[in-house]
Amino acid sequence: MLVGPLSPQAGVQTLLIVDQHPLIVQTYAGRVGGLLQEVGLRLGAHDIVVPPPTAPISAGTTIRVFRARPFLVEVDGQVLRLESHASRLDVLLAEAGVSLGPHDQIFLDDQPVGADAALTGGSAGQGESSPPPKQSLRRQRILFPTPKPVRISIRRARPFTLHDGPVAGVLHSTAATVGQALWEHGILLYAGDRVSPDLSTPLQAGLNVYIQRSQPVEVLVDGRHIRTRTQAVSVGELLSELGIALVGQDRVEPAEDTQVTADMIVRVTRVREEVLVEEETIPFETRWEPDSNLELDQQELQQAGAEGLLRRRVRVLYEDGQEVARNLEDEWVEREPTDKIIRYGTKIVIRELETPDGTIHYWRRIRMLATSYTAATSGKAPDHPEYGITFLGWQMRAGIVAVDPSVIPLRTEVYVPGYGKGVAADTGGAIKGRRIDLGYDEGNITHWYKWVDVYLLAPPPPPSKIRWVLPNWPMERK
Repeated sequence: MLVGPLSPQAGVQTLLIVDQHPLIVQTYAGRVGGLLQEVGLRLGAHDIVVPPPTAPISAGTTIRVFRARPFLVEVDGQVLRLESHASRLDVLLAEAGVSLGPHDQIFLDDQPVGADAALTGGSAGQGESSPPPKQSLRRQRILFPTPKPVRISIRRARPFTLHDGPVAGVLHSTAATVGQALWEHGILLYAGDRVSPDLSTPLQAGLNVYIQRSQPVEVLVDGRHIRTRTQAVSVGELLSELGIALVGQDRVEPAEDTQVTADMIVRVTRVREEVLVEEETIPFETRWEPDSNLELDQQELQQAGAEGLLRRRVRVLYEDGQEVARNLEDEWVEREPTDKIIRYGTKIVIRELETPDGTIHYWRRIRMLATSYTAATSGKAPDHPEYGITFLGWQMRAGIVAVDPSVIPLRTEVYVPGYGKGVAADTGGAIKGRRIDLGYDEGNITHWYKWVDVYLLAPPPPPSKIRWVLPNWPMERK
């Protein structure tokens, strides 16, 4: 056989087309079969040659070879090997005697296809090597690779009955397991749903599959908002399923024996009681007791005061950590207070004092803040009917002093160093406690604002007029 450029001695030139791949061949063979033998092309039982192998060859003859494609059909546990010129899948399956159910699945080289899928591409359809060149310049046999078989798989659909709650129906699936079959049909399952038999169970024809649907519920507990699905029949079963325990006086709404319904909201209230012992101090009182053995304005602490202690037992109720009720159960005095007792002197001693104005006799000396005033500074206008009139109704003049009558009884004669003698005959709105206001005539005032010793001159007033314990305000700053 010669494959190459034409020459007068090269034999007959022939166009050989094998599976749509053209070759220009120079041959001395007289018949088509001889040429095919020369090029090394073996024919299968279902291959087609046009013209037939017995036909003579003449110059310009075109020989067409249509090789049947090999197929492997996997169906019903068997592998069928066949060759065919079919261009559609349903035609091929008909040639193989394979019938299809309405829900069966077909895979062409692992790709899902329909029954009317086209069988296209090359003489073998798949996997051939590159076609031989149109012309070879060397003497050699042409290699025609064996076509790669096309693999076809048929998965038979199996009927099963699905019971989804009260609804039942027959479905078909080629899936291997129950779970895959439900997914294939778009059956949505929630975490709380139950499937029987188990999702991993192999799917068999006639199998009954039951779905027991869970119900969506919400549980409010311990500051959490739990959204879940459940198969529980009662609220109590739901709480047990979630590991939520009721302790003591804890409450649940609705009650534990209530039937669970879709979208139910269950609220758990944590109830806790606590018994507290509270303490409260009881202030002590100060008692002043006269002592005739102590001199006036002297004091002695006879007994120090001590606070008492009151205790009470309280039961406190908490709901979800918040106090909602407080009840007093008991109250008692753990320790009585002790009064503070101060003895004050009531013994009056008349003393003498040498002054620039002569010797005076006094029964009490009081440290006081001294100020001064006149009729004009007493707060009344000159045309006021009481202008210049003291509290006792006296005409204002030097030697009249204003005092707090509860400290120095009115009409008491006093001696103030630097001022001289005076008589308590007036009062004033600001003259309270240890304050004394020294009176002056108009145009002859000395301005005072200092602490001085004020002597109350003998004789002392009756005991009922004496304030035995003097106020301590205002206080002198040392």
